Amino acid sequence: MRVVDAGETERALPFATLIPALREMFVGGCVAPPRHHHRIELAPEPDATLLLMPAWKPHDALGVKILNVFPGNNKKGLPGLYSLYCLFDAEHGTPIALLDGNVITARRTAAVSALAGSYLARSDAASLLVVGAGRIASLLPEAYREVRAIRRVTVWNPTPAAAQALVDRLRALDFDASVASDLEAAVRAADIVSSATLATRPLVLGEWLHPGIHLDLIGSFTPEMRETDDAAIRRASVFVDTETALAESGDLLQPLQSGAFVASRLAGTLSDLCTGRHPGRRDSQELTLFKASGTAMSDLAAAMVARTRLGLKPSVNPDA
Repeated sequence: MRVVDAGETERALPFATLIPALREMFVGGCVAPPRHHHRIELAPEPDATLLLMPAWKPHDALGVKILNVFPGNNKKGLPGLYSLYCLFDAEHGTPIALLDGNVITARRTAAVSALAGSYLARSDAASLLVVGAGRIASLLPEAYREVRAIRRVTVWNPTPAAAQALVDRLRALDFDASVASDLEAAVRAADIVSSATLATRPLVLGEWLHPGIHLDLIGSFTPEMRETDDAAIRRASVFVDTETALAESGDLLQPLQSGAFVASRLAGTLSDLCTGRHPGRRDSQELTLFKASGTAMSDLAAAMVARTRLGLKPSVNPDA
């Protein structure tokens, strides 16, 4: 079994290859059972979460991601997410590789965001606001550049120094990037807003959203977490990566509980968009919202891309 480090995993997953592979996966599908959530109490620190995310395509590939989410790490200068991805051959169950799960999570998450944006953002969208400055947030401009002609990127973060560090990195990648000091003004000026935070209170308010904007929500994956408010959910055409988001993400679960949103109003899933069952954005004035809570289907698609690009093969001897 081969151990693939972070650098090699990243090089194996360019967005130009990963986004089409994800589209293919959301069309063809795979077996992806409900993920396991285990809460780890760390009082007085915020609770941590252990996630187990399996998926497989029979006779092809089988994988499971082990993901630790420790929100309190941000105050300690540590990443909030750590994970590993175990890839197996689905014909005989033999190990193939142990891949860097942090890289897979970050790159497939940004790629899923961009894939949804390819159907939901206006075709002339040129300005992107990134809310957050962490690992996933830092990849969003590169991913969106594969599906839209992004010319301007603005970054807002509660810690201005973190926003400036990301802006400096983006400028080195030839983006016209700047720091936003006023979140409301930045939202009102953007064509696309993509939020990737661990927020537990709304950051992007519905009253700020103008006709034609696309709001992309990444961060919330528990009932307590949310990045936008009920007003945004009421106003927008709402799409999700999978319907699991309705039961797991506070961005949707809380409005469902309050009556601000009903499941019958869900416009569609990413699979609906990729297969053409839903055409995507209807016109230039529609306000669209995409909520991804993360799915093992995306992890498996990314691992399969890495398998192909790195020439990974099953290990006959599990100890090898």
